[in-house]
Amino acid sequence: MSTSLQDSINEAYQSSSLTDTHKNDILKAIDEINTGALRVATHSNGTWIVHEWVKKAILLYFKVKQMAVIQAGDLNFFDKIPLKKWTGEEGVRVVPHALVRYGAFIEKGAVLMPSYVNIGAYVGEGTLVDTWATVGSCAQVGKNVHISGGVGLGGVLEPLQAAPVIIEDDVFLGSRSIVVEGVQVKKGAVLGAGVTLTASTKIIDVSGTHPVEHKGVVPENSVVIPGSQPKSFPSGTYNVNCALIIGVRKESTDKKTSLNQVLRDFQVPV
Repeated sequence: MSTSLQDSINEAYQSSSLTDTHKNDILKAIDEINTGALRVATHSNGTWIVHEWVKKAILLYFKVKQMAVIQAGDLNFFDKIPLKKWTGEEGVRVVPHALVRYGAFIEKGAVLMPSYVNIGAYVGEGTLVDTWATVGSCAQVGKNVHISGGVGLGGVLEPLQAAPVIIEDDVFLGSRSIVVEGVQVKKGAVLGAGVTLTASTKIIDVSGTHPVEHKGVVPENSVVIPGSQPKSFPSGTYNVNCALIIGVRKESTDKKTSLNQVLRDFQVPV
């Protein structure tokens, strides 16, 4: 993407009034996000890099768009952001009523059961977004991810420097699990049903002789279940949410076989 577009978006974000050039560049940036040519965050040399100017373009898009009736078959909505339209040429299976906002990208081979994907999100090839799952604004989901029913992936647009939720390739997210506040789930990890992860949630590896604590990141191939630990308050001691790493998913050339095996080995509820 040309530097001139990035410069224009940064300039527009600081301006009190938008020129026609600014508006055209905002629409161009959203079009590029919609086709996957631009991403809110990209992976380079083992590190995820957040592109603040892309998030600025999304925020500006809300500013330039006007409220309007949006028609989807017999259904009418009233909003600023249109829905993504499907032609059948995208190679994506979209089951009614899967809703994707314009400005989100769904890669070929993905399957969307009745679910919701917000603007700025990226969903990779071969990923299943199961029934009533939500993929929040700017969330980045890799390839061959299984997002089970009712999973909630948080969205983030502000503050600009905040990292989005990132789910790397070959991850399994059990039903009703929640990942928010920019938490990263590394490649091949398995989250059991009901695991809730925020930026402050303690993720404790209890598979060894001594606990090892993580925050904000689930290590690669980890098998995670819900947990709790005691915490003292003025009124007494109570158990608060945490997540427990109980083992490591073994590498396998057949990821589906590996996943089935790890669910059996660790008796992880999904």
